[in-house]
Amino acid sequence: MGGMTDATTPTAPTTGRSTAEMFFDPVCPWAWMTSRWMMEVEQVRDLDVTWSVMSLSVLNEGRHLDEGYREMLDRSWAPVRTIVAATKDLPEDEANQLRKKMYDALGQRIHLEHRGTEHLGELIAEVVDELGLDPALNEVHTTTDVDEQLRASHQRAIDLVGDDVGTPVVAVDGVAFFGPVVTPAPKGEDAGRLWDGCVLVAGTPGFFEIKRTRSVGPDFS
Repeated sequence: MGGMTDATTPTAPTTGRSTAEMFFDPVCPWAWMTSRWMMEVEQVRDLDVTWSVMSLSVLNEGRHLDEGYREMLDRSWAPVRTIVAATKDLPEDEANQLRKKMYDALGQRIHLEHRGTEHLGELIAEVVDELGLDPALNEVHTTTDVDEQLRASHQRAIDLVGDDVGTPVVAVDGVAFFGPVVTPAPKGEDAGRLWDGCVLVAGTPGFFEIKRTRSVGPDFS
């Protein structure tokens, strides 16, 4: 991602802008935190973010999970199916814009308004109405009509980063990584410095993981 002013400080690209792709599941609070951080990064680095879906429901198929989490995953097919259905026939630029609008509107309700995942059909109907979308989208999440496209988008994320991670996945300049898992979402130049560090370590040959135990939950403020 560009040159180096010294041994430790990445700089912005010397020509043009970079593009990063973030794969999200709307129900994941940590992906929501990462997405808000990525929006800040766009403001302080020469970066444009595109938005794609992955699915915690697909990721956890066949795994032994506690009953409450399994029930949440069963509900969580709904938002990603709806986003895929709404965008699958659009030119990519328009599809990307609509994916982001739907993600923002769903995340506002799920995470910021603390309405959770218990009534996702209701939240989807609100978003469909707010964005002026086809009311038929309110029914698509009860079918498997777009699951092939959904699984393909999810698999693209997994192919980039491997199958022992979750959501989100971020890809940039030929490398990809899970996360970062961070709260609250850094703002301004703090967001830019975290981006520089993520790109630096992700682009280091042989680098795989940094991790520590989470001691707090997501802070949506």
